[in-house]
Amino acid sequence: MTIDDLTLVNNEFLRQFEVKIEDSLARIEYSEQERKIFLTKLHIPKEIQNKQFEEAFIVKVLEFISEKNLRIVPTSPKIARFVRSNRRYKQLLPVGIKL
Repeated sequence: MTIDDLTLVNNEFLRQFEVKIEDSLARIEYSEQERKIFLTKLHIPKEIQNKQFEEAFIVKVLEFISEKNLRIVPTSPKIARFVRSNRRYKQLLPVGIKL
């Protein structure tokens, strides 16, 4: 599975990014304040849970946020760990935030 295979939906009503695969819905919940998006919870159903999918989903969300010129504050431990280990996404952090 590649990042291009994923269709990302920004469900603003439920404040979550969604990717549907077959009958499963993976989501990253968020809250938005002052041009920052707090990525609060990552939920991937057991049927589609694997590291490759998880990373592709996070990358898709971070690319979407980057295109909107917003900053991220990852409060989800898995997303924070991903950003910490992928330097190119650290530029999305607000000034003064370190992981």
